[in-house]
Amino acid sequence: MTDHKIAIDHIGFLTPGNYASDDPLAGLEQTLRLLEYGESLGFASAWVRQRHLEPGISSAAAFLAAATQRTDRIQLGTAVIPIGYENPYRLAEDLSTVDVLSRGRLNVGLSAGRPPHVDLIGPLAFDGDWSAYDFSHQRVLRFADNLRSAYLGDEHTVIKTPFGPQRPRLQPHAKGLSDRLWYGGGSLRSARWAGENGFNLLIGNVTTGEQTDDFFEAQARQLETYRQAGGAGKRVALGRVIVPLDGADAGTRRRYLDYAAGRHERTLTPQGERRTLFARDLVGTSEQILERLLADPILPHVRELRLELPYEFEHDEYRQILDNVVSRIAPQLGWSQTNDVIGEAPSTNPAAA
Repeated sequence: MTDHKIAIDHIGFLTPGNYASDDPLAGLEQTLRLLEYGESLGFASAWVRQRHLEPGISSAAAFLAAATQRTDRIQLGTAVIPIGYENPYRLAEDLSTVDVLSRGRLNVGLSAGRPPHVDLIGPLAFDGDWSAYDFSHQRVLRFADNLRSAYLGDEHTVIKTPFGPQRPRLQPHAKGLSDRLWYGGGSLRSARWAGENGFNLLIGNVTTGEQTDDFFEAQARQLETYRQAGGAGKRVALGRVIVPLDGADAGTRRRYLDYAAGRHERTLTPQGERRTLFARDLVGTSEQILERLLADPILPHVRELRLELPYEFEHDEYRQILDNVVSRIAPQLGWSQTNDVIGEAPSTNPAAA
């Protein structure tokens, strides 16, 4: 990859949406407030994970429908929905509704493959034997095709409705949503598939080591593969775990540092049969974090940076992290609210040209 100057013009954040098992309302409400706070600070996008069997957001569509009524400008995203458990038509209906409620602010991140906990959830989600179920990329493509809301049947096909005869199509039709589809890439195969099929690309602090033990080398190859396969004009959002110490008290600083220390060993060698590689968490003063970000070889090749908030922190700590990133770190990477038009996609990445 050729050298480029770091020029981040879109800052987003990914929240885990944690809650106490005995009080989910309080945690979900805090996450909604965090999205409101992020919007007030100038973040351009807020993303949520979809997780099953955990005290977190199990339905991104339902949660983001609520978020559309609590925010006005910030883009809302899913990072990611494992499509293996989803019906591609029904999911398209749900997310089209969310996009209409948001006035066109939704970004949909997806992943294919065998979904997590399928041994437990499969018999419930599929009403029986799921062993031969289709978990391939074809489910993602069917979902994308449904979003386009083409008329069903032929030109003479009509259905009876209370409003009179209608040509059938998926409703509501969310114009433009099919251009805001993302794929969570973490391998050469997934990066190539996303580029070939016109998806934007989500990459983060976890990837697959293919012919290398070096995280950044693996991720650089994936990004190059994506762009060569057709993603040169598409959006790429890079995720990194960033935890500034500046605005934290002494006890919180120690907890942040202990958190990073407990995860450091996994960054030293590939993990498991899939050779999973982890980037180091960026925990330190703003100056220390900036030094490491400026040395990140992937950052000059993207225009969008996604702050990935750690699990199991407190709500006030998430607010402190967001505030520090916007006020102390993001401006040093080229970002300002004047070049990050909230609620709109940024211009094409010049590094892809």
